[in-house]
Amino acid sequence: MLVAIATAMIGVVMVYSATRAKLELAGIDPHYYLVRQAAFVAVGIAVMLTLAFVDYRWLAHASGVLYVGLVLALLAMFTPLGSSALGATRWFQLGPVQVQPSAFGSLVLIVVVATFCDRRNDGLEAMDLVKLIALAALPILLVIKQPDLGSGIVMGIVLAVMLVAAGVPARYLVALVVIGVLGVVAVLHLGLLKHYQIERLTGFLHQGKGTQSSTYNVIESKAAIGSGGMFGTGLFKGAQTNLSYVPSQQTDFIFSAVGEQLGFAGAATVLALLGVVVWRVMRAAQLARDPFGRMLAAGVFALLGFSVFENVGMTMGLMPVAGIPLPFLSYGGSATVVFFAAVGIALSVHLRHQR
Repeated sequence: MLVAIATAMIGVVMVYSATRAKLELAGIDPHYYLVRQAAFVAVGIAVMLTLAFVDYRWLAHASGVLYVGLVLALLAMFTPLGSSALGATRWFQLGPVQVQPSAFGSLVLIVVVATFCDRRNDGLEAMDLVKLIALAALPILLVIKQPDLGSGIVMGIVLAVMLVAAGVPARYLVALVVIGVLGVVAVLHLGLLKHYQIERLTGFLHQGKGTQSSTYNVIESKAAIGSGGMFGTGLFKGAQTNLSYVPSQQTDFIFSAVGEQLGFAGAATVLALLGVVVWRVMRAAQLARDPFGRMLAAGVFALLGFSVFENVGMTMGLMPVAGIPLPFLSYGGSATVVFFAAVGIALSVHLRHQR
């Protein structure tokens, strides 16, 4: 809990550093993003503490309501209630705040899958697995349709890890892997993804080969991180950050601001803090007193671990650009609350492992 809060405090400073100069140039209050992100963190901490001190087993009773609410919220994105930006419809506009239902998709999926598996005391049979895949496929497809491919990928990874944690027989897992690979090939060759989405997913494989338009963010991000050296250029002193060379730096590419201003030492410290959080969540899964708690913590482990791995790899050109936020550091209210809520669930599991 303390490490998650400390990491989020670093995130608030990094968001401020990535937006201060740009806002000043536009004649806007340079503290705009600072104040909002600090408020999001405060709400997230409150949610985390609430979930930590409430018995996690009540989530099993709420899973049906959470699932129906998520599906309805995702369907509402395709009505006039949804707000569009940058070619995607992902948000509800509630006064000055935007709520992104797809950000809550992974968390709700964790609860639903854990509840489904826990109620099959004899293990998952073939038909149970089909039902579970169908149950998870509906919100995942709705998220991808928005389009929000990054959140859909995270939900798929979370589902896969939880199936392994549930003890699904190896033959079923192999079959699912084969089906998944065939599905990816079909999606790429049948034109189900837009051209820019394919470029973003495959651009990291051919960097520097005449595809600068599809890898511009990554090129600038790598330049920012590389310019930081061992100890960085100093807080608020990075040229790449102050000149706004890295697009979406306060959200998806916040790690580039860390690398430039705090250097290798600062970036390694941030990764170590995130590693501690992920490790403690994994420990909660190992010590859980029942299968439901173990499944919940395993899902949170997958959500946090993959998000960190993908986001940091993306900023360094090692992974596809999938639009996945960096836990506790990227700007955004919905994502910040979700990551704190996930830690709160893992804390609840750990606090009750001996009772």
